[in-house]
Amino acid sequence: MHELTSFQWVIMALAAMIIGLSKSGLPGMGILAIPMVAAVIPAKISTGFILPMLIAGDMIGVFYYRRHADWPRLLKLFPWTVIGIFAGWFSMDRLNDAQIRPLIGGIVLVMLALNLWRQRFANPESRLQHHHGVAIIIGLLAGFTTMMANAAGPIMGIYLLAMDLPTTAFIGTSAWFFFLVNTFKVPFSAQLGLITANSLTFNAMLLPFIALGAWVGIRFARHIPRLLFERLVQIFAALGAIKLFF
Repeated sequence: MHELTSFQWVIMALAAMIIGLSKSGLPGMGILAIPMVAAVIPAKISTGFILPMLIAGDMIGVFYYRRHADWPRLLKLFPWTVIGIFAGWFSMDRLNDAQIRPLIGGIVLVMLALNLWRQRFANPESRLQHHHGVAIIIGLLAGFTTMMANAAGPIMGIYLLAMDLPTTAFIGTSAWFFFLVNTFKVPFSAQLGLITANSLTFNAMLLPFIALGAWVGIRFARHIPRLLFERLVQIFAALGAIKLFF
């Protein structure tokens, strides 16, 4: 890490701030930090390197929004997410970035299109909110994509939008989900050699930037109108998905 140029340090600091912002104010925005880190560190290694940074951001989000999680929805997701994580771990040595990233991007774009259709044409009391099959599919996809590429943010963002949660419940539910899931992933990433003592040292150096981003996100979330919040989540999900194709 001492070999990084000044420009690369700036990229990593900005990525850390984006992670903090996404965990406390704009869920889904964190997908933008992934290609930034991958531009400095090899893509596969970056999936483990960025994980402690994500957990640090999750901890801030959980602390601030700890009373706002929708636990019934989370409990529906977790068993299937764990299965998805195991599937992703098993696939890490069998699939490369070029194979998996476009697949994830396509899935997110399809989900985004379905959610836009639901908002425009479906009955507001759509059964989608209560259909157990939706939780199974989302849980599996989120677990697999978070293990493979830390790219479950857009998937969860679109899912939580479809659940019509209030803004604070949206952020709190997302924060708790990713805190528990990312913590669960640590032994898998360590076993694959993607988390090391050196990478943790560098992660610690970026903590102030994560905290700064989280502070901005918390202040931003207090004042953002609901409609604008939803539009920003959708925009970041689409941008993140499109980026995965390149």
